[in-house]
Amino acid sequence: MATEITRERIMDQVGDVRYDRFLFYLMGPYKSFNLNYVLSESERADIDIGDLPGPLRRLFQNKAEIDEAKALLRRVQGALRADPGFNAFLALDVDIDTDDVDAATQSIEFARCSNATAFVLPFLGHNFGVGEEAGSILERLADTHGDRMVFIHEDDVTSAMIRSASVRWDLRIETYETESELVDTLRRFAGGVMHRERRGDLNRLD
Repeated sequence: MATEITRERIMDQVGDVRYDRFLFYLMGPYKSFNLNYVLSESERADIDIGDLPGPLRRLFQNKAEIDEAKALLRRVQGALRADPGFNAFLALDVDIDTDDVDAATQSIEFARCSNATAFVLPFLGHNFGVGEEAGSILERLADTHGDRMVFIHEDDVTSAMIRSASVRWDLRIETYETESELVDTLRRFAGGVMHRERRGDLNRLD
């Protein structure tokens, strides 16, 4: 890999909080929905939305939902960084060119470097999104990092990916109804991981 992704590199770019060395990687639909990963600006301008297949057409038509999903992750990130001070970050916060390391590999490496990883799935009217990236991470890391990962989805969300994560990888699954409940659940999950590291049940990553 031309560009190495390390804990130190991530920490250098995401700023200072109380628990600087406790990296909490937040994943959500914003990344799979972000057409900048796939198309250039000129390519997007030339596309006739009506000619696209259904799932891709919805990507263009539901931009407000996409923006809100990303805004939700940003608000959750800010809440976790403020209280209790976990070093929560999104993939967008780490400046690595996808020409050097593709987005899927970046996600795998971010999760590998993190003390905790959360897959957050809000209800967006459809389920196209984070599942493929989550599956890639779980295939590579579930055996070694499964205790550090959680799937948390809004009550209305159902998907084969969630069911597979529960059955195939025995991954922890949580639900939420409100944003404050989402934040509280993530705080408890990450706090539990931190406690297990301190107690010696999980290896420290440093």
